[in-house]
Parts: sequence; structure tokens; C-alpha cells
Amino acid sequence: MYSILLTIIYIAFISLGLPDSLVGSGWPAMHKDLDVPQSFAGILTMVIAVGTILSSLASERVTRRFGAGLVTGVSVGLTASALFGFAFSDQFWMLCLWAIPYGVGAGAVDAALNNYVALHYAARHMNWLHSFWGVGASISPLIMSHALTSGMGWSGAYNIVGIVQAILTAVLLFTLPLWGKVNNLRAKDHQLTEVSAQGTDAPTQPAASTHVPLAQALKIPGVILVLATFFAYCALESTSILWASTYLADGRGVETATAAAFGSLFVLGITVGRFLAGVVADQFGDRNLIRGGFLLVALGGLLLLLPLQTDVLALAGLVIAGLGAAPIYPAIIHSTPSNFGRNNSQAIIGIQMASAYFGSTLMPPLFGVASTWVGLWIFPVFLVVLAILGVLFSERLNRRVDAVLA
Repeated sequence: MYSILLTIIYIAFISLGLPDSLVGSGWPAMHKDLDVPQSFAGILTMVIAVGTILSSLASERVTRRFGAGLVTGVSVGLTASALFGFAFSDQFWMLCLWAIPYGVGAGAVDAALNNYVALHYAARHMNWLHSFWGVGASISPLIMSHALTSGMGWSGAYNIVGIVQAILTAVLLFTLPLWGKVNNLRAKDHQLTEVSAQGTDAPTQPAASTHVPLAQALKIPGVILVLATFFAYCALESTSILWASTYLADGRGVETATAAAFGSLFVLGITVGRFLAGVVADQFGDRNLIRGGFLLVALGGLLLLLPLQTDVLALAGLVIAGLGAAPIYPAIIHSTPSNFGRNNSQAIIGIQMASAYFGSTLMPPLFGVASTWVGLWIFPVFLVVLAILGVLFSERLNRRVDAVLA
């Protein structure tokens, strides 16, 4: 039963990644067909981000009310409808309209699935699942390329991914009873573990099921620190994905094709790194994965910063930074129930998702403005500073949690 549901969740994570690269890979053709400036991509992604942030913040109440399985199924269905809407849009305002359910569906399913896996599965699965997200995000540009070269146009790519999402929606809704059975079995296992730890005569106390308001969640010791850690990570990840190739080409004079290839290797490093992290996650633990990940990112940034004639170390530094970034996001999510309690985890993971999307949306354009004033040479400095801040916030969080549990 566990394995069947886990397989479905793995497929769901691939599906989560599929839409994320469609706008970026298809926009060069989309903006021409829609007769809008290239810069309008920022407006579209901003609308998606706002919907995602709002639904992430509301995910705790919705998931408690309807359950992770139903929320996941309905959210994927919402995303599928938005993708079909994108495919039939022939005006930019129509894209913006469909971007609302696109973002709302993505945020709700992200928070619900991440919390469900954090509560019910081992750390290795959290890393592997997020690696499967990277697989989905890597496949969608290939789908877009095929659609454009085969004459289907960019709308064809949205239709293809929309069909995949619709099929997954049907599978998720059909298997809803399985989610409840696994949830009940895991809850019993958790209670038995608590009884064993406390003594055979200790009463079993089921986890509370009351709603945790946003204001209350933010007052829990350490929550602000984990949000700051998440913000730092997502800021460095999204900024690297957007600006790494530009830094290599324009900041260091690397040949354009080589810069593009190694820029994509940062994302590949994250995907491969999560597979590797999954192998050792249960042995190393979430804290060591977060700590080591940030330190590897800092090392990669320092290699990028070295003013050497050869670019070999700089290119290697970008790959190392990607490998270091790999386990941080999954480990932060997976450690949430143990850091803040199972009853609080859905609320806090929802806030973490909002913080993640906020950092991913805000920091890349801010870096663009800063690099215009100062120069692209600040890219590795930006990377190192964010990695150091991430380590500091994370270590302070660990001390705060240990003090509360002591």
C-alpha cells in the first residue's frame, strides 16, 4: 500500500515540474505570436507567483479540511485546466487570467504533497521526489521544442502537458481511499512509537487537528529563522538559474555556447545531487545535509570568484554549487515536523512555500538591477553571501529548536 501510493506521489512530482519550464522555454515564440514585448514574461510569472504564494498560505486550512489526497487531485486538475487555457489563449490578457488558477493550483499541491511526504516517508524519498521534480522541469523544454519544430506551435506543448496533468488528476482522484488508509496506518505507527518511547503504560495522544492560524504559526520559536533560511536558499537557486550563463558569458568572457551548457549544468547538478543525497539522507540527517549543502554552494561561489586566466575552476564551481544546493530544499521541508511538531507542520510548510516563491520571484530581478549598477562580477559574491546567511540562519534555528526541546 505504501509503495503504490509512493509511486503515485513520484509521478505527481514529475508532473509538478512539467509546467514550470514551459513559459521560459516557449516565451520567445509566444511573445511574437501575441505581439507583446519580451519583458511581459515578467508580468506573467509575477501573476503566477502571487497565486502560488496566496494558495501556499491558505494550504494548511484547506488541507486539514479536505485531506492531502483530495487537495492534490483538485490542484493538479486546476493546473491542467489552466494549461489548456494557455493553449487556447490568443491575447496576453487571457494568459494573465489563466495564470491565476495556474499559480493557485501549483502552490496548493506543492504545500500539501511536501507536508504529506515529510510526515509519512523517510528523508531519502524527499530528496528523490524533488529530483523527480527536476526531471519534469527538464522534460518540458523538450516538449516545447518538439511542439515548435513539428508545427504544433507553443500551444501544442501546453496541450500535451495539460493532457498529462488531466490523466494524473484522474489517477489521484481514483486512488483517494489509499491516501486515507496510509494516513491512518502511519498515525498508528507514530502513536506506537511514542508509547514505546514513553513506556507501555503511557497513553496514546493523537495529534491535534485544529487549525493553526498564520499569526500563531509565526510565533512558534524558530519559524522566522526557517523562513529566512528558505528565502536565502531559494534566492540563490533562482538567481543562479537565471543569471549563471550571463555571468559566464558577459562577466568572464566564456564562449556563449559553453556558458549556456554550464549554466544548465547547475540545474542538472541539483537534479543529480538530489538522487545522490537520497542515498545518504537517512544516515547523514537533515541538519548535516543543509549545513553541508550551503558550504558546498559557498565553495562553488569562491571558485567562480577566483580571478584566474583559465575558466575551468569557475565552470567546476558552478557544478559544485548545483550539487551543494541539491539537498537543502528537501531537507528543510523534511525536518519541519521534527522541528515544529506534526500538528504545526502543514501550516509552517505552507508559509515556507510562500517564502520560497517570494525569494524566487524577488531576488533575480533585484540582482539584475544590482549587476547593472555594479557589474556582473558580483554574481559569485551574491552566491557566497546568501550561502553564508543560509548557514547562519540554519544553525541558529538548530540551537533554538534544541533549546525548546531540552
